[in-house]
Amino acid sequence: MGLVGLVASSLVLAGCGGSAESAAGDLHGTRLDPPFPVASTPLTGTDGQPFSLTKDTDKPLTLVFFGYTHCPDICQTVMANLASAMTRLDEADRDRVDVVLVTTDPARDTESVLETYLTHFDPRFIGLTGDLDTIVDVAKPLGVGITQGEKLPSGGYEITHGSTITGIDADDEGSVYWDEQTSSADFAADIHTLLDESDN
Repeated sequence: MGLVGLVASSLVLAGCGGSAESAAGDLHGTRLDPPFPVASTPLTGTDGQPFSLTKDTDKPLTLVFFGYTHCPDICQTVMANLASAMTRLDEADRDRVDVVLVTTDPARDTESVLETYLTHFDPRFIGLTGDLDTIVDVAKPLGVGITQGEKLPSGGYEITHGSTITGIDADDEGSVYWDEQTSSADFAADIHTLLDESDN
């Protein structure tokens, strides 16, 4: 198994509540060499239009997280930290970064549900839904596993999913990832570093 396979295997096991291995160095996140490939298969945006993580991500940096609106803990924390990180950027840098939430629960996370949920964090965040099998196929190359659990006594159900956040660069490759414990300050610092590198 190659490096990508080994890293992907470790990330798949880092489900909701788990954590991925962090690396020291110039980033708080972990650089990937070789980078993760990014599937071009389109999903559906909150406007009902197709959205591809390669064809429609034209900014220097796109941060992608797979989660769902009914997630009891990790997803809200990650989204809040990402939203806070965006407030730490000046407007010029903020305009060069997209944040994308891909739902792992498309049965409940319709376009309108996603839009309402994301508005509470940052109205510029992008929400994507679609067929669950397609979402699983898009997540897999990024080392994110998704499984739907059994129904809960409340009538709902839990979704187990990888909890890493992947940075997609201008070459449409997943070149860095962060774990769900990354703070807003660390996200912001890494975003500055990655944007500076994209200018050189």
